[in-house]
This record gives sequence, C-alpha cells and structure tokens, in this order.
Amino acid sequence: MARPTPRTAPSQRRWALIRLASPVVLLALWQLGSALGLIPQDVLPAPSLILEAGVDLIRNGQLADALGVSGLRVIEGLLLGGVVGVALGTAVGLSRWCEATIDPPMQMVRALPHLGLIPLFILWFGIGELPKVLLVALGVSFPLYLNTFSAIRQVDPKLFETATVLGFSFRQKFLDIIVPSAAPQILVGFRQSLAIAWLTLIVAEQINADSGIGFLINNARDFLRIDVIIFGLIVYALLGIGTDAVVRILERRALRYRQ
Repeated sequence: MARPTPRTAPSQRRWALIRLASPVVLLALWQLGSALGLIPQDVLPAPSLILEAGVDLIRNGQLADALGVSGLRVIEGLLLGGVVGVALGTAVGLSRWCEATIDPPMQMVRALPHLGLIPLFILWFGIGELPKVLLVALGVSFPLYLNTFSAIRQVDPKLFETATVLGFSFRQKFLDIIVPSAAPQILVGFRQSLAIAWLTLIVAEQINADSGIGFLINNARDFLRIDVIIFGLIVYALLGIGTDAVVRILERRALRYRQ
C-alpha cells in the first residue's frame, strides 16, 4: 500500500477532522435551535433532554435489562438464520442439482418483504419470543445465502484442477480451497445480515413486546416521552454500528493472510 505523500497527509487529516466535527456542529445547532424555541420540544427534544432520559434509563437498570433481551433475540436469530443461509448457500454453490431444486424457492421467498409476513407469523407462532426470533432469522438468512452461493461459484477453477492433480479429497478441497477463497465474501454477507437483524428487530419488537428496547419505545410512546423514543432509536443505531465494527475487526484478523 502506498504511503501518503507529505502533501496529501495534511489534506487527509483536514478531511478527517471535518468528518469528526460535522456531527458535533449538527448537535450544537440542534441544541441552539431548541434553546431559542425554533425547534418545538414536543416534536424534537433537545439533545440534552435526550441524554438526560438515557442517563435515567441507565441508572434505573431498564436499559441494561432491555439490551440483554434484545441482544439475545438478535443472537438467536443470527445463529438460526446464519446456519440455514450458509448451509443452503454451500449446497447450492457445490451442486447443480441443489441449485435447480433449492434456488428457485429461495428466490421466490426472497422476493417477499419479510417484514410483511408479521401477520402470518403472529397467526402461526403466536405473540411470544418465537415470531421475533424467526423474523430476524428470515431476514439474515438471505444475504448469507446469496453471498455464500456466489463466493463458492467464483472460486478459481484452476485451484480445483491443481487440487485434483495433487490427489486432494473433497474434504481437503473444501477446507483448503473453498473456505479460504469464499470467506471474504461470506463475511461481507454477515455484515449485511447484522444490519438487517437490527432493522428487523426494531419492527419485530413491536409485536406485543413486554421487554427489550422495543418495549421501552412502545412504553414511551404511550406516555408521550419523545426523548425516550429517540434515545431508544439511537441505541439501535449504536448497536448496529458497534456490531459491524466488531465483525470488521474479526474480518481483518481472519483474513490477515491475504495481506
């Protein structure tokens, strides 16, 4: 990788500072507009009020309990949807027969908006934890399925020819060629799935939830606490950004052999 020249280094630092400063300036303008009465508090509370509401939720332990419940739902949905997506994507990527039999139904289901299936999920699975987890699993399975399928099909055929000449077994080909070659794109699919998981959870936790971040937001809506609602949405956003950052770190560590 080329190192920045003396001329480009100050320019990069300047743009980095601008990127960091722009959210701070936006928050300052928001706070100033609220203080001057330009932004009604019953429409968009000041950042200081939202922060105060968040501190109260942290102090009374409600946020910690909600994070634990919502995090568990995402983990369960990711595990279930991830296993299904990667398994089906691997089968379709390795077998033309599986592609002919599995891929058409998967594409048909993928064309459906999975959040539009909420009424059916309520009728089929009730209003407990199961429909929430299954909605997350359904949403995360397709990015992993498509990326796994595409990654396997894009493995260099010359590698398989060389492995065949060397007498590799199918297990050796799979572990030594397919997995390392497909890993980068599968990890991209995992990052996409994480974003969809949190997005799905926001909607799924509106299904008669009695715990979790969605419950806090619904409860705040009933009491007209817009500050708590906005803070809950910020928490969702931070969770999405944080988990994506963790996956990116794991991606760099797992794929450091490519550098």
